[in-house]
Amino acid sequence: MIRGGNPLRGEIRISGAKNASLPVLCAALLTRETLSIKNMPQLNDVTTMLALLEQMGVTVNYGTGNAVELSAAELTHLAVRYDMVKTMRASILVLGPLLARAGEASISLPGGCAIGLRPIDQHIKGLEAMGAEISIKHGYIHAVAKKLHGARIVMDIVTVTGTENLMMAATLAQGTTVIENAAREPEIIDLANCLTAMGAKIQGAGSDVITIEGVSALHGAMHTVMPDRIETGTFLAAACATGGDIFLKETDPCLLDAVLDKLTEAGAKIKTGDNWIHLKMNTKPRAINLRTAPYPAFPTDMQAQFMSLNCIANGTAVITETIFENRLMHVQELKRMNADIKVEGHTAIIRGIDQLDGAHVMATDLRASASLIIAGLVAEGVTIIDRIYHLDRGYEAIEEKLSILGARIKRTFEVSPDPTQFQ
Repeated sequence: MIRGGNPLRGEIRISGAKNASLPVLCAALLTRETLSIKNMPQLNDVTTMLALLEQMGVTVNYGTGNAVELSAAELTHLAVRYDMVKTMRASILVLGPLLARAGEASISLPGGCAIGLRPIDQHIKGLEAMGAEISIKHGYIHAVAKKLHGARIVMDIVTVTGTENLMMAATLAQGTTVIENAAREPEIIDLANCLTAMGAKIQGAGSDVITIEGVSALHGAMHTVMPDRIETGTFLAAACATGGDIFLKETDPCLLDAVLDKLTEAGAKIKTGDNWIHLKMNTKPRAINLRTAPYPAFPTDMQAQFMSLNCIANGTAVITETIFENRLMHVQELKRMNADIKVEGHTAIIRGIDQLDGAHVMATDLRASASLIIAGLVAEGVTIIDRIYHLDRGYEAIEEKLSILGARIKRTFEVSPDPTQFQ
């Protein structure tokens, strides 16, 4: 429940990145020694991945703060059941490490995804090029390889998890692997840094060609997860929409060039340091056009949040989504709050209005949840957002952080909460 009208003001810490944490956790499968990870966010997706790894025989020890130690000395199960995969498609990231380390893997095919197709054919194509024999039967991927070998892999499409899976597999392959048309996201670099600390030989991470020279074994290491650029961008967009003044610490402005450029275009005054960002908004935001594309262009994971910002901006904005075919589902919920949005194919045309209305809305996916929170923060009256379990997959304690910044927000477990009771 959110009562709108308060500008966000104050200082908060940004958590470790969800999209970097999950592949780094899977990297523990590549060695018999202990992998120590710091700055691990407390998220449902992380909890699910840890449970999946424990099911395989990985020992998990929780340290102080957001630290975790994983030891995969003995892998007892090389199969991943559907019930572990259905809630988190990133479970496919165990395929490459298992195949490289144990020579076999059996993983349930990931289920459908609300925001669009996420085919795994590039994962399979790459592993087959490295010598794996892969079959799909009864909804499971069965993969076997006595020893993976290096290969030249040209990805048909840019895929982050595909790049990560093949990188991890290649670290223990015999010979050199070259991945062309690789994803360039910062999370790829973070995984490469972790693997390098474990003894892997990787060049080119962050570019579209990554070269991995296989080694006979990896060893234990310590790695600190990068800050979450999407959480950072979400709070910045919220502050911009509400006319706020916030200071975000333990983040990295270098990860957000496209987002910071658009916020500046909207009228925000932004200052940055090595690990902090200060945003101040003195005026009503200006409408901003954007088009999503793979990194380093504007991220699809920030599209929904900027749509909410545009709903109350001066002027008319055009947003084009090029990554996922169903990533405009939040439009109907924003329209329940009186937003003026028209959709034509994969493009949304948003005409800014003076004030959104608080309403009862439903979250359809993780980033749509964040967009509805931003809309609620600027709306008149109370907004009730259902199905916030999506939020807990990717935002650590978001209502607590927003409360620190002055938002009137609270979590309720009532089936039919009464908005008149929330002051």
